[in-house]
Amino acid sequence: MFNSKLPTLNELPSSKQLLRSTVIAMVAAGALLVTVVMPSEYALDPTGVGSALGLTQMGKIKIQLAEEAAADAAVDSAALQAAAPVAPAQPAIAATPAPAAAPAAPSAPAKAAGQQHQISITLAPNQGAEVKLEMRKGARVDFTWSVADGVVNYDTHGDPYNAPKGFYHGYGKGRATQEDKGTLEAAFDGKHGWFWRNRGSEPVTVTLKTEGDYLQIKRVI
Repeated sequence: MFNSKLPTLNELPSSKQLLRSTVIAMVAAGALLVTVVMPSEYALDPTGVGSALGLTQMGKIKIQLAEEAAADAAVDSAALQAAAPVAPAQPAIAATPAPAAAPAAPSAPAKAAGQQHQISITLAPNQGAEVKLEMRKGARVDFTWSVADGVVNYDTHGDPYNAPKGFYHGYGKGRATQEDKGTLEAAFDGKHGWFWRNRGSEPVTVTLKTEGDYLQIKRVI
């Protein structure tokens, strides 16, 4: 059906030619690895060719982005783990649930209502901090926070007393934010508040103002 002519033995490459082609291919692959792949993927440039072609800078950016992603993941994990072990303050809470059967005497919430505080925290580059309010379910707190000399990443969340491992209840989060304000309403009895992380190259100061119905305020990180 096909009239293709089969090559003769003389037309086939010899073993010497095949070996030479293999060696040339290996050398070319090694050259590409050293001059292109290593600079662009790992920021390693033993020959200097990668820098001349701009590939080393590309590799540095890739590594930096990977480190940023890993650091952000570590921040979220650290925030959850740090908040969960915080044990409830027994004297303050034990006295409050007791009169649940007598709603006409809300003595503990009345004592907590109307509190106000102002806290300022300076964060070095890559440093994080967390402030929590101890609140009863349904309690409301007006808040405002702002950043001097920069921006921060933040995560507003809450943890019930004796929270199970891996529990997370978020109220809001953001990146490169200079300020935020609003009303925080507790979804359950427990600790509710803010985590900030300075991703800039210079120190920043976060100032938090709170006013409302909470039992206590505490920096936990």
